Amino acid sequence: MSGWDEGAVYYSDQAQSLGGDTDDPGSNAAAAASRHSVLQKFKEFIRNFETQSSTNVFPYRESLLHNPKHLVVDMEDLGDFDSDLPAKLRSAPADYLPLFENAAGQVLANLKTKVAGSEGQLEEPVPEDVQILLTSREDTTSMRKLGAQSISKLIKISGITIAASRVKAKATYVIVMCKNCKNVQRVPCRPGLGGAIVPRTCNHIPQPGEEPCPLDPWVVVPDKSKYVDQQTLKLQENPEDVPTGELPRNMLLSVDRHLVQTIVPGTRLTIMGIYSIYQASNSSTNHKGAVAVRQPYIRVVGIEEANDANSRGPAAFTAEEIEEFKKFAAEPDVYKSICSKIAPSIFGHEDVKKAVACLLFGGSRKHLPDGVKLRGDINVLLLGDPSTAKSQFLKFVEKTAPVAVYTSGKGSSAAGLTASVIRDNSSREFYLEGGAMVLADGGVVCIDEFDKMRPEDRVAIHEAMEQQTISIAKAGITTVLNSRTSVLAAANPPSGRYDDLKTAQDNIDLQTTILSRFDLIFIVKDIRMYSQDKIIASHVIKVHASAGAAVGDKREVSKEKEENWLKRYLQYCRTECHPRLSESASKSLQNHYVKIRQDMRQQANETGEAAAIPITVRQLEAIVRLSESLAKMKL
Repeated sequence: MSGWDEGAVYYSDQAQSLGGDTDDPGSNAAAAASRHSVLQKFKEFIRNFETQSSTNVFPYRESLLHNPKHLVVDMEDLGDFDSDLPAKLRSAPADYLPLFENAAGQVLANLKTKVAGSEGQLEEPVPEDVQILLTSREDTTSMRKLGAQSISKLIKISGITIAASRVKAKATYVIVMCKNCKNVQRVPCRPGLGGAIVPRTCNHIPQPGEEPCPLDPWVVVPDKSKYVDQQTLKLQENPEDVPTGELPRNMLLSVDRHLVQTIVPGTRLTIMGIYSIYQASNSSTNHKGAVAVRQPYIRVVGIEEANDANSRGPAAFTAEEIEEFKKFAAEPDVYKSICSKIAPSIFGHEDVKKAVACLLFGGSRKHLPDGVKLRGDINVLLLGDPSTAKSQFLKFVEKTAPVAVYTSGKGSSAAGLTASVIRDNSSREFYLEGGAMVLADGGVVCIDEFDKMRPEDRVAIHEAMEQQTISIAKAGITTVLNSRTSVLAAANPPSGRYDDLKTAQDNIDLQTTILSRFDLIFIVKDIRMYSQDKIIASHVIKVHASAGAAVGDKREVSKEKEENWLKRYLQYCRTECHPRLSESASKSLQNHYVKIRQDMRQQANETGEAAAIPITVRQLEAIVRLSESLAKMKL
């Protein structure tokens, strides 16, 4: 800085004070200077950040111009640009995020052209509000690890949303007016669930002969205050992350501005947010005198939805994996080898395994031009004697399918399967919580003990199985939820065993309405045959004997890998492949269906009684879906 005292004009960009002008100026000068330099850095980042692959492409500048309301910033890019910015954001997000949004607004104002003012001369455009959404590629932390040390830090967690409240308006600042002297003051509100702190006294100095302003003279003027949208969500941890024997935890989230109403209950999310605390309104009842106890919540600053609706896991496949999948699909006996991978510990039941394979791959969903949707999911019912490994199949499917929910017939009610209306404790308003069929959207619902369900609960599944929606009209909430799920159900005949003396109709004992919604129905009998019993016995003994030995072995690793591989292959097929029927195939299916209907009519005329399972148009659709899923297996 030599030559500082020469006679020249120096200019410094004035730091804009951000609400910190109340304390004494000495301590604030340093803070303001550092904040100002950070603001400059943020502006520089938005203006000048280039992608590494191609120069002269400024992603943030472009996206600001295309979408001036919000800007999605990757923390990794921020780190590449300046290494200490992400650290600052992580340690004190509540201080630096407003700075970042301020910077984005100023950059946006500079990027736009000047506008003609009221008197015709050109004016600078006013900086607008831009919402900054952060994303990052770091790993998520578990909800159970969040403690006092992470309060007001930036954290990343994942989970399932189970409830969403209505949208409320939250004031960003409140205008208050003194009752006595009509003095007006502007009080800023804390973001998130915090409130405004209104001063107790009026700062108007009374003239002699005027009565002084009393304590608490302020009245809020709602028309002049400024508001943003705000909504609260409830996030529950993913079922696979819950330790055994524990209940899943949930966390309150608060989202504002452009994130409002983007999330429906039942979605899996990954969230970047600020872990903060608030004073619960009704906490006075349960913590009398505990002044310092606060409830935690998360202020969301970035949301990533887990990928496509039909596979909620990470759907990024490496090139080697895709190569391997294509190679596998080109083999002549794909169908056989997939069936051999399904529940390998169960002996026999070839047909059931084939059916379960079809169910896992699924047909393709179709949207007709007039708005009708045809389902692409296959429903399977296993009916038969005890100890024929029905529940093992269900457990296997639950482990293998990308999204699966396992329920049992007796323990689930209609509301638990579809959706229930719950009253919120704090705000006393009703909201919806999705049940098993809604949470498994895009996956499989396994229902065990299907015959033990109460009939009125079973009716709740009808709509979910055919139309794939669940409509609700309870407590002033009328809505339709999606439940695009396959149903795999297992049931016992009414007498406990399959009775060969009765007709098939008496043995099944479920209503025709629900039976026709199943594409495949298997009657699994426990046949007493010397040769077969011997093979089964040796198989079971072998499974038991080899189970203990294989634990420390390499076979365990390969088995784990095999299961994982099947899961990945499933996901790949479901996302990449959407087969359609060809001309010749549709012709042959059509003729086949007409012939079956004819035979049925003939049989009904001869014996004088209808068949146990009616063949309807649904069965034709079922055959179409099965053929599509077989095509999916071969990609």
